[in-house]
Amino acid sequence: MKPVVQLERTGCGIAAAAALAGLSYGRTRTIAKSLGISVEDDTLWSQTRHVRRLLRHLGVKAGRVEERFRGWEALPEVALLSIKWQRDKGRAFWHWVVFVRDARGARVLDSRKGLRRNVRTDFGRMRPKWFIAVSSRPGAGRTARRAAAC
Repeated sequence: MKPVVQLERTGCGIAAAAALAGLSYGRTRTIAKSLGISVEDDTLWSQTRHVRRLLRHLGVKAGRVEERFRGWEALPEVALLSIKWQRDKGRAFWHWVVFVRDARGARVLDSRKGLRRNVRTDFGRMRPKWFIAVSSRPGAGRTARRAAAC
């Protein structure tokens, strides 16, 4: 899995979905728009429903619940993480990133444009609040490419 850099300041959810589906940011943003999901909508990073809907459309299965972060070693092989979690006027906001653990080790794919490297292993600097377990269905990439062609 490769990181996808967000093109808009508020596009971290779309970039995370793109990384999980193996698509480009632009293609995933177009698919999101067709579903009525926009980077201008601040619920994209203050609620989970838009990202869950986009992932489902792309053929990526997300867990049903947000699970409390208890430590890096306790995470599943692939997860959506909420980092930079904060409250503003009583409402929660966060930055979406993707956690991956495979034969190459554990890492976080962070879509933020200003980073020197979008693959992070500086786990001590990130403060996840909760996560959503993620697994791709067999053929998810083909499903995503077919959806993108529509």
